[in-house]
Amino acid sequence: MVPPSRKRKATPRDVSISIDSGSEDELQGGLLEGILSQSEDESAISSDEEADFGSKDGIDSDDESELDEDDDEDDDDDEDEELDSNEILSDGEEEDIRQQMRNLNTSDDSLGEKQFKDRKNGATRVNGHQEELIDQTLQTEGHSRSKDASDEEDLKPNYTVTTDANGNTRYIYKEIDPVYDSDDSDAPATTNTIGNIPLSFYDSYPHIGYDINGRKIMRPARGEALDALLDSIDIPKGWTGLTDPATGKPLELSQEELEVLKKLTRNEVPEDDYDPYPDMVHYFTGKTEIMPLSAAPEPKRRFVPSKHEAKRVMKIVKAIREGRIQPYQPPSEEEEEDSGIKNHDIWADEAPRPDHPMNIPAPKLPPPGYDESYHPPPEYLPDKDEKTAWQVADEEDREKEYLPTDHDALRKVPGYDRFVKEKFERCLDLYLAPRVRRNKLNIDPESLLPKLPSPDELRPFPTTCAVIFKGHEGRVRSVCIDPRGIFLASGGDDGCVRVWEVLTGRQLWSAKLADDDAVDAVRWRPGKDTAILAAAAGEDIYLMVPFSIISPELEQNSRDILDAGWGYAASNPSKTANVVSTKELPAKWSRPGTRLEDKGVLVKVTVRSTVKVINWHRRGEYFATVSPRGQSSSVAIHTLSKHLTQLPFRRLKGLAQSAQFHPSKPIFFVATKNSIRSYDLARQELLKILQPGAKWISSFDVHPGGDNLIVGTYDKRLLWHDLDLSTKPYKTLRYHKEAIRAVRFHQGGLPLFADASDDGSLQIFHGKVVGDLMENATIVPLKVLRGHQIKSRLGVMDIDWHPREPWCVSAGADGTCRLWN
Repeated sequence: MVPPSRKRKATPRDVSISIDSGSEDELQGGLLEGILSQSEDESAISSDEEADFGSKDGIDSDDESELDEDDDEDDDDDEDEELDSNEILSDGEEEDIRQQMRNLNTSDDSLGEKQFKDRKNGATRVNGHQEELIDQTLQTEGHSRSKDASDEEDLKPNYTVTTDANGNTRYIYKEIDPVYDSDDSDAPATTNTIGNIPLSFYDSYPHIGYDINGRKIMRPARGEALDALLDSIDIPKGWTGLTDPATGKPLELSQEELEVLKKLTRNEVPEDDYDPYPDMVHYFTGKTEIMPLSAAPEPKRRFVPSKHEAKRVMKIVKAIREGRIQPYQPPSEEEEEDSGIKNHDIWADEAPRPDHPMNIPAPKLPPPGYDESYHPPPEYLPDKDEKTAWQVADEEDREKEYLPTDHDALRKVPGYDRFVKEKFERCLDLYLAPRVRRNKLNIDPESLLPKLPSPDELRPFPTTCAVIFKGHEGRVRSVCIDPRGIFLASGGDDGCVRVWEVLTGRQLWSAKLADDDAVDAVRWRPGKDTAILAAAAGEDIYLMVPFSIISPELEQNSRDILDAGWGYAASNPSKTANVVSTKELPAKWSRPGTRLEDKGVLVKVTVRSTVKVINWHRRGEYFATVSPRGQSSSVAIHTLSKHLTQLPFRRLKGLAQSAQFHPSKPIFFVATKNSIRSYDLARQELLKILQPGAKWISSFDVHPGGDNLIVGTYDKRLLWHDLDLSTKPYKTLRYHKEAIRAVRFHQGGLPLFADASDDGSLQIFHGKVVGDLMENATIVPLKVLRGHQIKSRLGVMDIDWHPREPWCVSAGADGTCRLWN
């Protein structure tokens, strides 16, 4: 059972009444003229309403018959008006047309349903249907009449003959009118080809564009009645006629959304600022980014082996071992063997050899030369003198073990008497000298050298000779610059001590200490508050104050320090007397005499043997002297304020060469011929014995930091010792061809040290020491300074640094001193 329709809004009879009442006036007034062909397309009946009204169950048969009668009456009126405009028909013909219309109305169900819908939608739909019925009727009548004339029309030509603009014959063919059964029935409707040109451009023309063939498309007629009807209906703004599936309410769109839809239908860009061709974004580039794309930590599966993969691999390995999986083997190409040919493998019994044997086969003997031939060329035959020399020489000294001999024929060659001996010696060599393959290390020698900085980056350091100090007769054995850096003191073989001005090279003061002995050492007392110079000539040590070149205040301070010792000796006479009664004093303190006192020499200290080295303590209270030939009294420590001399060693192992105080700790270094010992003066015990490995130590100096020292030797070597590292030298430098006489560190904070050699040159080094125990000292050779002449195989005797500037002073055997800056 079909349910009744819910969208029946009006009965068919009411619709027919409204159509009958208004149809005659509207047709006569001509309000719907020109838009009837479009009335069907502009109807607003929805699809589900058509389905409801299209069902035959919702319409009674009685109502349908009444509608048919009304349609007949309306059709009669419409036919009368149409015939008036076209052709006047006879009464019989009109009766036939009406009968055909009734047959169509009663027999065709779909036509009745269509008429019912037209009546429901208005008079315009009914009138349009009436015209269609009339057109169909006329077509059926015309078709019956045209059957007889169709044969005649087929015989007529389908073209007309005219002339063109040049007078030539032109054939114009008629357009083909395809019938219903033609293949052109599916041809597309006429389309306008003007593109995006607005239709407002054609307002002043009767056409609205052109079709694909270039023919004009005429403007359709406008229906003023329909416009008035549409204007009378209030359509809400944004009305689309669609239903929102989410809410079930009518779907309304805004003006912006309608504009977007309009642009989409035209294939236009929906937004004004939209760029259809944006620049390509390179998501993957070759540039290595600093920041990662993701800061997430690495997952564990990245670095943990997969157990699943391990299981699968083990399954495959097990299958290969069991033989269930066989590796691919290319098919072997077997050649057909000829049964008539017999092959014998001569290597069948040969033992296999390893690919890389460690033993090397014995080298082959060289092939014999021309001189070993039985008939050598004449130039290879020795003469009588060569034969005599070969026979006289010892067997080990002979270049060859045989003499070339000439024989006329091979049968005349006698047996070789040394054949058995040579073969035995060769077998002995092969047995006693086994050959083993050794892997050769391909190492670049340059890579083994440490990468040192360039000397230009390590400036400043002395490079040229600035001042030459001339005045000594004979060798200059010692030089020293005072703590203020103004004066230079020097002593030589002439027994004189001279004081020079450093910047100008002018001699300011001099004093002759001895006639027979040379001045072997001169040293200024540390500290800028005094100007006390110590010099050693023979067994005497002189303490002097060059008062003529210093200020009165400086002179008075220096005199007070030297005279303080006399008062101490006078206040303790008993102790001194006791010492004198028991044994000989280690040193005698006295005044040098009137002649020397007038020059400024105030104190004279006499020891047991010739003094070669003087070194002051950092505070200026003590100074140490070394007398290499003094044996037990070779090393002495003198106290300036007490005029007291002490011998710290009863018996010293080795020949003493030099002694020096530690720059910051109570440690005393003593250098013998082969070793350097360090002693703790506070605890009075031996701390360390350094073994430079030298044959004869000439001098040494302690770094201002106190952890390193350098040693110069007479066997041409300069040794660097790291006291915290080892008792062996950290670095050995061999840059001189002759003995090294003196070595010295710069005491003013610059990482420089130098040595002086008998080859007449000074070697300047960069020696950087850092506080980090993990980093070793950096030693770089900087400059070789040459200028001193060699006299009696002696070159540069001593060297000293300026206390502040990168200047050094050298004393030469040529009788000059030189300032290098």
